[in-house]
Amino acid sequence: MNDAAHFTIEDRDGGPVLRMGGVLAINFLGSLPSDLDAVTEPVKAIDLSDIDHIDTIGAWLVHSHAQRLGAEITGADDDTRRLIDAVSAGSENVVRVRPDATPAVQRILSQIGEATILSVQTLLGLLGFFGSVLIATWSLIRHPSRLRINAVVQRFEVVGVSALGIIGLMSFLIGIVIAQQGSVQLRQFGMEVLTVNLVGRLTFRELGVLMTAIMVAGRSGSAFAAQIGTMKLTEEIDAMRTIGVSPMEALIMPRIISSVVLMPLLGFYSSLVAVFGGGFLCAIALDIPPVTFVQRLREVVPITDLWVGLVKAPVFGLIIGMTGCFQGLQVKANAEEVGLRTTAAVVQAIFMVIVIDAFFAVFFTWVGWI
Repeated sequence: MNDAAHFTIEDRDGGPVLRMGGVLAINFLGSLPSDLDAVTEPVKAIDLSDIDHIDTIGAWLVHSHAQRLGAEITGADDDTRRLIDAVSAGSENVVRVRPDATPAVQRILSQIGEATILSVQTLLGLLGFFGSVLIATWSLIRHPSRLRINAVVQRFEVVGVSALGIIGLMSFLIGIVIAQQGSVQLRQFGMEVLTVNLVGRLTFRELGVLMTAIMVAGRSGSAFAAQIGTMKLTEEIDAMRTIGVSPMEALIMPRIISSVVLMPLLGFYSSLVAVFGGGFLCAIALDIPPVTFVQRLREVVPITDLWVGLVKAPVFGLIIGMTGCFQGLQVKANAEEVGLRTTAAVVQAIFMVIVIDAFFAVFFTWVGWI
């Protein structure tokens, strides 16, 4: 049992035979693998009748050299035969440590295809979710008592009141930047006074509501996705369904209602603060008094610019609320997916807001609100 593995080559009727003996186990192989590699002449058979014991390494050694030398394995008992058969079956399913490199063009096209499929699936999911929101809205209109006023008011505070500081600071600085950059360019033509036109029309019509939507998407949309995603992960939403509480009415609708209602107010507030920032810079850098600035603002900014911003705002709020809640409901696997879905909610909301804003710009130009 303790004999080291060894072999001899014997001449028998029909051709040479490689006769192995000893223990064909990893601890007893010694120089046997290298000695077998030195055998280059074909043999008729490998005789295992004299071996005392064999393990998986020994079986693999016998199998590989039998294939290399074109030999038949003889003299093996039932256990040895089963082990060699198992090794030979495993050798047919070779697992590559590193897969073959994919051509760059194929890899790029594959990534584009996967991104396209994911975008289409997300769009279809959002359309389906929008249908659910419409059904829940109609249900609340028919049964107003089911509207959770306390939840809506709490969302008002989170989405609106708590955001006044950061939105006001951002809008004030944006107003200063618009006025400063516009005055620098208009000074080349001696038309610094048109800075008032630039600040007024740009903030009320576009930047006020657009920048507010981006801030709300990054602040509140991400919070919606993270909160609902965490509740989905901890099975709180499933528990609500079990006790007969509709997650759409209890969680989704208060967030969407708050976003839709507060976006026009926040957009108007943002526009006013941006105009104040532009007027502040005009008073300091261009020597335009505040009274003159306000008077000029009333002359050059039509009321349609205000309506354009106020019409777009609730649509942006609907997109932000829907995207955040939809992505939160998609959380399934683990806590890491909460972060991924939160990021996706912010990116998709901002992207869709900008796309819808472009459509609004074309539409209002077409109807003559320019």
